[in-house]
Amino acid sequence: MPGCCCGQYGGDVHQDDQLSAGSVVRRWFLAFYGVLVGSLTAVPDLLLSVLGVGVVRMTGVELRRIARYGGSVHLDPLTSLRCRRYLGVRWVVGGMGAGVVLMLLLYVTTALSMLTAWLFDGRWGLVRDGDEVSTQLIAVAVLPGALLIFVTLAGISGVAVLDRWLATRMLGTDPQTLLRQRVAELTSTRAEVIEAIDDERRRIERDLHDGVQQRLVALGMLIGRARRAKDDEQLQQLLRQAHETAGETIHELREVATRVYPAVLDDSGLAMALEALADRAGVRVEVVNTLEKPPGAALAAVIYFVVSEAVNNAAKHADPSLVEVCVWREEDDIKVQVRDNGTGGADASGTGLSGLARRVAAVDGYFEVTSPLGGPTTISARVPCG
Repeated sequence: MPGCCCGQYGGDVHQDDQLSAGSVVRRWFLAFYGVLVGSLTAVPDLLLSVLGVGVVRMTGVELRRIARYGGSVHLDPLTSLRCRRYLGVRWVVGGMGAGVVLMLLLYVTTALSMLTAWLFDGRWGLVRDGDEVSTQLIAVAVLPGALLIFVTLAGISGVAVLDRWLATRMLGTDPQTLLRQRVAELTSTRAEVIEAIDDERRRIERDLHDGVQQRLVALGMLIGRARRAKDDEQLQQLLRQAHETAGETIHELREVATRVYPAVLDDSGLAMALEALADRAGVRVEVVNTLEKPPGAALAAVIYFVVSEAVNNAAKHADPSLVEVCVWREEDDIKVQVRDNGTGGADASGTGLSGLARRVAAVDGYFEVTSPLGGPTTISARVPCG
């Protein structure tokens, strides 16, 4: 039986920052409805767990009920065996819920009937021979009756909490464990981001040292030779070379600055930045951007650098004739896909791509590289924007 994907059933848990009487009553009634419905499914749970059929579907029904009346449940992937075990235990909780609901109804009905008899005709039909319900009897019954009703009211909430706890325990991960996992993930991501920043700094330093600095040295040497030139023709030739070297240096310096942060992102937005990237790429690039609203500056920078690194890698190493860039929104995520028809074999553990993976992970995103030998290479990223 195929398992359901992991995730969580339901949306927001009904949690207010400050509890009011109305919110407490509303939560109790939600818990009551959930326990009542859960008591009705106790017998089907037991039968299906014994027969071993429809257990995944029935588990989904129970989880939707819990999410609707009690709060979302974070789940691991569901399997037939795990669901069968869960239903085999959950029917006991459903039976407890049925007992508590019946007790509550019995106590409330008894109290109302006694009170009605006392107020109207002084006789109570449930008492043997229609004995009179006196004020003394009411006074004696008020305290134990109120305690019994209070205990059953609390029992409803207790069964609801137990029901959700059981689902979390047998099918998912409890909130404390999730919190610890999240803290560990954020700690790891922070360390990876710091490492990625250091790698980027070292790469910029290499670009400046091996590129711009060498051209500036060459420019200084050309100017020095021009100053020592003996005739006008040699001087003009050296000045032309110096002028060309200065232009190349400015161009390379702009490329380094763009790799640090492209100014066009702030000036014109992500769409224009991607178009400018496609225009200056050394290969044919087609961009399809269907985002109706531009993302924030942080996400725009991540998307831009994913596309930039993927296009540069393809142009340098894969010799493609076409690179396709697609950016679109899907629910609460922005998805980016860069596909080239080159030779393939891209190394996802390389400095550039691994740095991109860390950059995407820093915004809780997902990054994947698929590059078989012979191509094509597909680089995919997903970043949350909801």
